[in-house]
Amino acid sequence: MVTQHPIDFERRRLLRAVAVPAVAALAAGGLSAQANDRPRMTTRPIPSSGEALPVIGCGTYIGFDQAADSAAYALLPGVVDALLDAGGKVFDSSPMYGRAEAATGELLTARGRRAEAFLATKVWTTGRKDGVRQLETSMRLLRTDRIDLMQVHNLLDWRTQLATMRRWKGEGRLCYLGVSHYTASAYAEVAAVRQPAVRWGDAAAECAGQAIAFLGW
Repeated sequence: MVTQHPIDFERRRLLRAVAVPAVAALAAGGLSAQANDRPRMTTRPIPSSGEALPVIGCGTYIGFDQAADSAAYALLPGVVDALLDAGGKVFDSSPMYGRAEAATGELLTARGRRAEAFLATKVWTTGRKDGVRQLETSMRLLRTDRIDLMQVHNLLDWRTQLATMRRWKGEGRLCYLGVSHYTASAYAEVAAVRQPAVRWGDAAAECAGQAIAFLGW
């Protein structure tokens, strides 16, 4: 059982005020119309594998949490196409983002563009059984049999969830594993996921060396 942090509520209220207009602007801006005339997006290699990943992705918090029959949802196919046509790949979601995972899966499937996307989502619960159930639900909602990046959201019960995630990676259902948090005060704990002695300022480098993604936001 997870309760929402007051900071999460305030952040959600703020983002809701700007997310839908931003989605509308992106879709209406015609990024995909002249995609072939524009330079491809800058990429950086993932340290553990060397796989090139575009530096700009699409977060789905608020913007993709839309009812399928809503005006805001009708704009999302344009957002998906704009990102992919510009050379982007990453769609980042979470079970705590309402319909975002479902919308992402629906849109990529409907557009026939799942193979072009790098899907990232998170596990945000406690206990092994609930973690497995959430991972399975994310697979179903995203309409995929393999998730590119699975992260432990806000380090919640990370020891239990990482153990499951490592098993799933060994089975080929996950490609990359990660941890995430949204406050700088948690970076020391993030670093301790791999090495208790690492200073929080070295957390990103340490995680990269251990094939664990580090996401501070």
